[in-house]
Amino acid sequence: SIKMDLLHSNGVLIIQHLQRDYRAYQDFLNFMSHVGDPRNIFSIYFPLWFQLNQVVGTKMIWVAVIGDWFNLIFKWILFGHRPYWWVQETMIYPNQSSPCLEQFPITCETGPGSPSGHAMGSSCVWYVMVTAALSYTVRWKDKSAVTLHRLTWSFLWSIFWIIQISVCISRVFIATHFPHQVILGVFAGILVAEAFEHTPAIQTASLRMYIKTNLFLFIFALGFYLVLKLLDIDLLWSVPKAKKWCANPDWINIDTTPFAGLVRNLGALFGLGFGINSEMFIMSCKGKNSCKISFRILCIAASLATLQLYNFVKIPTHTEYLFYILSFCKSAAMPLTVVALVPYCVHSLMRTTEKKLN
Repeated sequence: SIKMDLLHSNGVLIIQHLQRDYRAYQDFLNFMSHVGDPRNIFSIYFPLWFQLNQVVGTKMIWVAVIGDWFNLIFKWILFGHRPYWWVQETMIYPNQSSPCLEQFPITCETGPGSPSGHAMGSSCVWYVMVTAALSYTVRWKDKSAVTLHRLTWSFLWSIFWIIQISVCISRVFIATHFPHQVILGVFAGILVAEAFEHTPAIQTASLRMYIKTNLFLFIFALGFYLVLKLLDIDLLWSVPKAKKWCANPDWINIDTTPFAGLVRNLGALFGLGFGINSEMFIMSCKGKNSCKISFRILCIAASLATLQLYNFVKIPTHTEYLFYILSFCKSAAMPLTVVALVPYCVHSLMRTTEKKLN
């Protein structure tokens, strides 16, 4: 406990330093925090990659979902505090002189703080993207191509670490994480992504396997929560702290609670499984049009545009259980749109155009 308090107090000093000396970069750091948001995986990265390479796109969803699930379990086990409430409750500062940490609209996360979900999700998905890009260049055999591969390797991994460091600094800057929490998140994310580099079975998983996986993840997490609750350990202990110490009550969002993230991820995995095993996917993404560049570009553009419209769909938060149900449905609709609905519509449009030309 003394060692952890020392780690936290040193972390507070780093946060104060960042908030004081990096004020000019506030907009950039807030932007990088949004870049690391795990929800971008489903609305931006996945639509791009799935149409370019279905193997990579599928892996991306699995890595994101399983990684975020592990993140939830780790958060429940580690009981990590967040800086913006820890400084208000700790007893290590004399005469009630707790440091003043500035808060922002994205500061008031309600779940436990360790490891960082943003850092873990960002490292997961960018690791998948970088390794996927490098898998194309590693096949080059001639001498000049080998040199180009080495330069590409250095460039892409430099970009990877620049993004991860920027995301980590941004999460520390807004006082939602301590430095050790974001570092733990980055390396945990890399481990999860690396594990899926050696798990080819996900590419041929049936709808039944997707449903079984969803049920296992949900039952394990719910069972873990209920067992500890019977032992008088409240895994939602962080929510009251967030509500108490957040500078603005409007910044508290039910979407950041532990179960909200779980439901969102389970919905995305179910939507992917349902879409990949649908007739629409087989007719469009496995048909003759799937190899055409025009088909893929149209699918990417239509998918990104459609998913942005989903952001305007606001789920009511007055009833918690209704929020979870609707959140699951909305999350399932996103990969289903990318995998089946949009490609099928584009395929039908192209086929109709070809018939008219003939």
